[in-house]
Amino acid sequence: MRNNGIGIIAGVAVAVLALLIGAWFLLFRQAAPEPTPPPAVEQTVPGAETIVEDKSIPTFDIVRVERDGSTMAAGRALPDAKVEVLANGDVVSIANADANGEWVAVLDKPLAPGEYQITLRATNPDGSVKLSTQSVAVSVPSQGDKPALVVLSEAGKASRVLQGPGVPADAGNLVLESVDYDENGNLIIAGKSDAGARVRVYVGGNAVGDTTTNDAGKWELRPTVAIAPGQYTMRIDQLDEAGKVVARIELPFERGEPGAVISALKKGQVVIQPGNNLWGIARQLYGSGFSYTVIYEANKDQIRDPDLIYPGQVFETPQK
Repeated sequence: MRNNGIGIIAGVAVAVLALLIGAWFLLFRQAAPEPTPPPAVEQTVPGAETIVEDKSIPTFDIVRVERDGSTMAAGRALPDAKVEVLANGDVVSIANADANGEWVAVLDKPLAPGEYQITLRATNPDGSVKLSTQSVAVSVPSQGDKPALVVLSEAGKASRVLQGPGVPADAGNLVLESVDYDENGNLIIAGKSDAGARVRVYVGGNAVGDTTTNDAGKWELRPTVAIAPGQYTMRIDQLDEAGKVVARIELPFERGEPGAVISALKKGQVVIQPGNNLWGIARQLYGSGFSYTVIYEANKDQIRDPDLIYPGQVFETPQK
């Protein structure tokens, strides 16, 4: 009996001690809350700049030219802005942007065969007038059975062929559309293919970069690999998931010296594009293909054969 009594007393003491420890723990936790974490520090990268789009400047989304010269254009501006479409400086259509800032214009008259530079001028609700930084070059052929060539250009970005053949691959939907330089003389190569396609570009047999087409099927590559000035073969491959080549384009290419390219671009000189020829350039600049000799004489140090000019070459285009 005595042992049983001692056991009961010991058990009660242990229980009371456990309750006291638990109460002390709870009181301590309430008196000493979790420390507040230090405030987050916003980190900035030196030299990083945020590019803010100026929505008061009108832009193009679509320009479509039919075989008879009938032309439709669409794009964006500020809501309720008046947008004028200009062809070689003349107003050829006027549209009003809707509440979403979207506008659509149909030219008053079809474009006659010839070469045009299409630009925009917006009169905004606050009375300010803004000119587009984009321009669209349109070439309407005299032969009614041939499609017009429509190319969108913007400083520092690759030219974008909105309508035209480009240079197609031997198979599939891979197309090279433009070979350009940015304002720093860096190379920009662009084209189209199937959405999500993997594209690899080679210059002189060396890979200079991979890219992937976006949802609209457009791809663009700005090589970070140094390419010395000179003439090369450019190769563009489309690869499947296993890395197998499913489409290929090969063509001659000339990399201009970056300093000379920058100087040339500032003077508004011509960067040769895939499919260009001296006849077509002369027709665009001077109104007649027979004036190709003007360009040839000004650039004969670059041109060994008037029939052989290369994408990426930058040509002087003197006044006739």
